[in-house]
Amino acid sequence: MIYRELGATGLRVSILGYGASPLGGEFGPIDEAEGVRTVHAALDAGMNYFDVAPYYGRTRAESVLGRALRTTLRESYILATKVGRYDRDRFDFSGARVVSSVEESLQRLGVETIDIIQCHDIEFGSLNQIVEETLPALERLRQQGKVRFIGITGYPLYIFRYVLPRARVDTVLSYCRYTLCNTDLESLLPWFQEQKLGIVNASPLAMGLLTDTGPPNWHPASEALRMAAAQAAAFCREQGKDLAELALQFALANPAIHVTLVGMADRKTLEKNLRCVGVMPDLQLLHKVRGFFQGVVTTWPSGRPENQDK
Repeated sequence: MIYRELGATGLRVSILGYGASPLGGEFGPIDEAEGVRTVHAALDAGMNYFDVAPYYGRTRAESVLGRALRTTLRESYILATKVGRYDRDRFDFSGARVVSSVEESLQRLGVETIDIIQCHDIEFGSLNQIVEETLPALERLRQQGKVRFIGITGYPLYIFRYVLPRARVDTVLSYCRYTLCNTDLESLLPWFQEQKLGIVNASPLAMGLLTDTGPPNWHPASEALRMAAAQAAAFCREQGKDLAELALQFALANPAIHVTLVGMADRKTLEKNLRCVGVMPDLQLLHKVRGFFQGVVTTWPSGRPENQDK
């Protein structure tokens, strides 16, 4: 395993992080016992960063992950969860709700302290409320010792441009914005580095888009983007390569990104992901695959209209 410093937190994190959303059945039915075994295998392989949320499986993912981690030494893993999003269309970033949410997560996860607490998909809320109410409430929880570091997450890059000059956070999590088909996050990385933020890149496979099987039905990608991804996957197969492996190698290779999160709930997927650590992507193949996305719109709307990228 390879490790990087997570901004100014002092945490040394595995560059491949465990995305626990599949433990909640977000991408299809799972075997919970196999999920627990996969968490243990990830720990044995040197992975130490685990990311989850109450929203994943509507608390199920936190419960399964908590069960898996209960037999593990607390100092052997870094635990990140979230507040604010509780269902597909249910958000509550009020101070009172995020405080109760943290208490509930502590119980489900079986820990006394959450290492990184993150405001989840803040583009669906009022960014003023995030700055003036949500983050101060989490700061009070930090002073009580219930959380150690505070972060924000979301899809539009505008949310980071708005919040970061107005509030201090320790980490940022962006998803689907540093992938084979879209590298918009790259424009913000130098600014994040100047602020010594911990940088987390989630969904390097673009929520299943960059795989042989393709994205789930609920995926917001346009038909043109789905078609480009399918063509890229077919081209990789013709070369005896796997699009998902290339996509993960590409994401892991950027030293400015401290953790890349990949969802997994079975050991076969874990082993496939581990094989990408420390492997540089084939640059010639990479160039050809990225060519399939030229001229295609690779983003989609997410959140309130006023929080979209300008």
